[in-house]
Amino acid sequence: MGTFGTLLSDCSIASDWMLAIGDMSAAYRIERPAMPEGIAQDRIWALPMIFLRRLGGMVLGRATNLSIELRAGVRDLSPAYFAMVMATGVLSIGLSLLGMPAVGVGIFVLNIAIYFIITVLTLLRLAWFPSDFFSDLIDHRRAPGFFTFVAASCILGSQCLIIAHSLTVAVAFWLIGLVLWLGLTYAIFVALTVKQKKPPLEEALTGAWLLAIVATQSVALLSALIAAHWAQPYRIELNFLALSMWLWGGMFYIWMISLIFYRYTFFAFSPGDLSPPYWINMGAMAISVLVGATLVENTKGAPFLQSLLPFIKGFTVFFWATGTWWIPMLLLLGVWRHIYRRFPLRYDPSYWGAVFPLGMYTVCTFKMAEALDLGFLLSIPRYFIFVAGAAWCLAFVGFVHNITMWLLGRQPAGRSA
Repeated sequence: MGTFGTLLSDCSIASDWMLAIGDMSAAYRIERPAMPEGIAQDRIWALPMIFLRRLGGMVLGRATNLSIELRAGVRDLSPAYFAMVMATGVLSIGLSLLGMPAVGVGIFVLNIAIYFIITVLTLLRLAWFPSDFFSDLIDHRRAPGFFTFVAASCILGSQCLIIAHSLTVAVAFWLIGLVLWLGLTYAIFVALTVKQKKPPLEEALTGAWLLAIVATQSVALLSALIAAHWAQPYRIELNFLALSMWLWGGMFYIWMISLIFYRYTFFAFSPGDLSPPYWINMGAMAISVLVGATLVENTKGAPFLQSLLPFIKGFTVFFWATGTWWIPMLLLLGVWRHIYRRFPLRYDPSYWGAVFPLGMYTVCTFKMAEALDLGFLLSIPRYFIFVAGAAWCLAFVGFVHNITMWLLGRQPAGRSA
């Protein structure tokens, strides 16, 4: 037993001893001498004082342990933890668009808190453990996780515009996302290019690499959303930026998915290799669809977009078809991983990278159906939103359980690949 258990045991023994003495006195009529009043009061207060001293020691010891564990948790914080903000944000937008605004607003408020908590923890990691932070920045498996900071900032900015109708706050998040995108894109890819020791392709390449595309498209999305609220000439300029980022994201996806498909097909594949971020194969396409649909809606305020309308519509459908193709493939691979190969299903921060694509597919299908007048597709998001919601709830329950176990000292925060 712990300290608290020992304390209760002491109290129980003392109580039993006093009852036994009382019973003996009654049975044998022993006349106990009266104690002086001061001594009696001292004995009366002795037991509570013991209890308080031991309780204080227990609390102080647990507080010290929590401080140590907090530093360990911050040191091991996954760079990809902002995927939780991405998943929560897109679910909130989907609920608001599909007639559940109250729930959407509630999750939006929760997402603000999550974003700032993870931001503070990330800054603490940079301040306390700079060597670990920068080591992750040039690591082939963990570096792509930093792009979730970009996507989380821009998706939260999109929430501020779509749900809270706050253009000023949305612009602030857009600036944060744009600066982060510029800094991380060139810092990470230059560092990985000039790095001398590089791992084999089958060890380094995961679906997390597609987070670079998601980050790019998130900047394009927020740019297009803000452009609809700005006057000329900034509207045209911002729409041009959104279009350029959208096209670059599409080209980047073609590069990356070719390598990933090559990795899938021609290298040995174990259940541990099929990490949840592989769902971003679909999620990167889903957010590209959403940007395309938003650009179609912006054509009225940007004449150059009007001239490109058939091209934008065609590529939007192309992205949607590609993302849709991935869903059965990923589901079958998930069955193979967890049912056929019995890979354990336990909470990991990387699972938020699987929740995000489900929510994004819901939102992008809804917006594409509206923008391209494809009403027959609207039945998909009406049902898919519940799939995305269930996935989010499962991941959130796992997150709460993980944090609870950590607070109780039974399971230190783990390090996600």
